[in-house]
Amino acid sequence: LEHPGLDKAAGEEFLREALQILLDEAVRKGTDVTEKVCEWKEPEELRELLDLELPSRGERPERLLERCRVVIQYSVRTGHPRFFNQLFSGLDHHALVGRLITEALNTSQYTYEIAPVFVLMEEVVLAKLRELVGWSSGDGIFSPGGSISNMYAMNVARFHRFPESRRKGNWALPRLALFASRESHYSIQKGAAFLGIGTDNVHLVGTDERGKMVPEELEKEIQRAKAEGAKPFFVCATCGTTVLGAFDPLSGIADVCQRHGLWFHVDAAWGGSALLSGKHRHLLAGIEADSVAWNPHKMLAVGLQCSAFLLRDTSGLLQRCHGASATYLFQPDKFYDVSYDTGDKTPQCGRRVDCLKLWLLWKAIGTEGLACRVERAFAFTRYLAEEVKRRDGFQLVLEVQLVASGGLCVCVFPP
Repeated sequence: LEHPGLDKAAGEEFLREALQILLDEAVRKGTDVTEKVCEWKEPEELRELLDLELPSRGERPERLLERCRVVIQYSVRTGHPRFFNQLFSGLDHHALVGRLITEALNTSQYTYEIAPVFVLMEEVVLAKLRELVGWSSGDGIFSPGGSISNMYAMNVARFHRFPESRRKGNWALPRLALFASRESHYSIQKGAAFLGIGTDNVHLVGTDERGKMVPEELEKEIQRAKAEGAKPFFVCATCGTTVLGAFDPLSGIADVCQRHGLWFHVDAAWGGSALLSGKHRHLLAGIEADSVAWNPHKMLAVGLQCSAFLLRDTSGLLQRCHGASATYLFQPDKFYDVSYDTGDKTPQCGRRVDCLKLWLLWKAIGTEGLACRVERAFAFTRYLAEEVKRRDGFQLVLEVQLVASGGLCVCVFPP
């Protein structure tokens, strides 16, 4: 105990050299169109190249720096201009700085006393996202991904309809029924399984030829569930389905939900960013629902992960649903306003800071810059569609979608 546990000088020198490798290999080469997107290796060969086994004694800094290079070399460069695999592609330098600061500060965003800057920052960012949805007030939290946001929505909706579910569990409730389109994200099924609702009670609603939920089919499914003795409580519409990029007709779905008194959730994990664009926000007309999932790490290049769960409710529903009032964290007699202790709104205890990278990016380019980023993505889609039509061996799956989403479905017919 008489000696420091860390050699600060050596650690700072290692950090300086590692950051240079990060800049050269991950950022510069990772975004250079002349470099490979991925240097692919099969698992056995890659395992040998990486030398993954953990040693008994530590290695020299030079060897560790080489390991950093190797990790970057054989990783997929998701910021590369030709990375088209997932929805989170792209690298923004301002957002990356926010991610690095987040990691360096290493705080948990559950109380004001431990994360004062980020509690206030999250409040402002969530309010701005709600404003874009169309709400002047409300609630919300950053969550570990859109799938979890959808699960939060189911849980809050169930608690809102059946408050006793928190104490007594599902055994005290009637058989529940929830509804989503056949093109909805698989997290709806996972959420139903995780929450004990059961995948058999997820009713998949028919879609039209463009993959959009048909409100009349939703009405039929609700009536069928009621006839079978189930209690409908939740409807999930999708804005930007994963495969077809469809935007469900929100206003028609909202009418059905209102008629039956059902919680209306919109999974806008991918398509939510179109709200920033005056040209494309019409795709989400009617999004003023009960809750919304929105992932800025999709389409805006904020970086994983940045996922917001937004609520219209102002009564503290999120806190009442998830809160446990742990006395070692959430004491009511603190020396500051404890309403800033937001951590009890989520089932998580430790919660990483996900707002800084978006806040810093927003400060850097503004709402106008974010709108341009969205419109550029849609313009690239139109460009790619025209190029596909000129080439043999490629066929557009749904050309009608081109004016309605930023996604493009293509069939490839090898020679």
